[in-house]
Amino acid sequence: MKKIFLILSTVFALGLYSCSDSFLVVESKGSILESDYYKSADRLYSGLVAAYDPLQWFDYFYQYNSLNMVSDIMADDIYCGGSNEGDQPILVKAHFYTATPTDVPNMIWTTAYSGINRSNIVIAKAPEIEMDEALKALYVAEAKVLKSFYYNILWKFWGNIPYYNENLSFPYICDQMQADQVYQSVITTLEEALAANVLPMKARVGEEGRITRAMAYMLYTEMVLYQNDESRFGKALLYMKEIIDSKQYSLVGDFKGIWEENGEWGPESVWEINYISEGGVRNWGSPIATGGSVYPVLIGIPGYVGNAFCDGWGFSPVAESAYTMYDQGDIRRDGGILDFSKHASETGASYTARWQDTGYFLLKYIGRKNGNHGYTADPNLNYGNNQRVYRYAETLLNAAELIVRGAGSGDAQTYLNEIRTRAQVPTVSATLDNILEERHLEFMGEGKRYWDLVRSGKAQSVLTADKHQYRTESWTPQKKYWPIPQSEIDKSAGTLTQNPY
Repeated sequence: MKKIFLILSTVFALGLYSCSDSFLVVESKGSILESDYYKSADRLYSGLVAAYDPLQWFDYFYQYNSLNMVSDIMADDIYCGGSNEGDQPILVKAHFYTATPTDVPNMIWTTAYSGINRSNIVIAKAPEIEMDEALKALYVAEAKVLKSFYYNILWKFWGNIPYYNENLSFPYICDQMQADQVYQSVITTLEEALAANVLPMKARVGEEGRITRAMAYMLYTEMVLYQNDESRFGKALLYMKEIIDSKQYSLVGDFKGIWEENGEWGPESVWEINYISEGGVRNWGSPIATGGSVYPVLIGIPGYVGNAFCDGWGFSPVAESAYTMYDQGDIRRDGGILDFSKHASETGASYTARWQDTGYFLLKYIGRKNGNHGYTADPNLNYGNNQRVYRYAETLLNAAELIVRGAGSGDAQTYLNEIRTRAQVPTVSATLDNILEERHLEFMGEGKRYWDLVRSGKAQSVLTADKHQYRTESWTPQKKYWPIPQSEIDKSAGTLTQNPY
């Protein structure tokens, strides 16, 4: 059952600012100050809903910033694409490792801090409200995990960022933390949320999209592995085993079906970001309105003539090497990538090639025909494709990796075998390199490859200009953190130091 936990977003005004700005004004028929608004359980719940809202904005908030896409175009499986090299400079420069403080996906920064601010309000206001204590504890735990999710995004892209647990007052400036300090602060917040022991392992039917214990465990393990924090490997492994032993999640046999509308929130889904097409009112003037996603059109097949897919804009073409890396019988190849020559021969479909075209498209997310059914505003902004953030397949591979890296006991081989058996390919030994390569195969186009290369120390040898069809610059450790947006440097009154890039 598809359910979106964002229905109350219209209660809130456009509180879309970074750490340097004021944040939230709640409005009704008149105006109510934030300090007077949070007086009941219902209003705290409204604030929690508002903290979820920015999850939807990453795909488009006056910039095309889909987290999957922006991450993948910095790796080796997916090119930037679009109409030409001058189309969407922030994406092209991220792709080429030539980002600048004025040409960087700065709306990711803005959106993430909007989510942090909204989460902080729930955490701060909850103690003042007389309500059921168990429900209050649940809302606070959800807000803490949401805040951690938003900080995780900022930490991975920018590293050295302003960090605060209480929203700022005028002049809205705080000190910059170094990346290692940010990690310690965020992981501690996550541990606090989990220690409350109030989050369910899986969301109830009708509440899919809310924070769960399994989601928080996955976020925790993602951060611990990215930081290579061996002191927390044991705890992360226990968390993965708890998800596995709960029997509430499982792999599905039809890999291709995961990415269809009827595959959303299936047995394999640990957490998704919800988008809806029915009644979708998102439009170019109001990208924060409730509705769908533009990502399926953005990466869709340009000039498509046929019956299966929508006409798209040709961003994120899949490299031929990504298609050919799979074994011939691996169901993830044609279950996740569209080989257009094969599609054309079977259906007579055609398309118009654009910049960096390869003839391969990301089947996982390209727009299906009528994928925006029921929209009421802009058709391109209201495709109902959920973003699959965490799948049970990653739980298994996380567990296998942690065991191989000495986190504790367990059968890494069995976990790896489950993944490869579903893919219909022979087993391989559960070595660290094989597990990392399995992640490459399993999560192609899901925004994970780049971060795996960085955390494993492989980025500098893999992401070289001589191995890429278009790049002239290679990745270096200095490219790990993007330049901080110049607008933030300008507002910081000297408290922000620019990242070298």
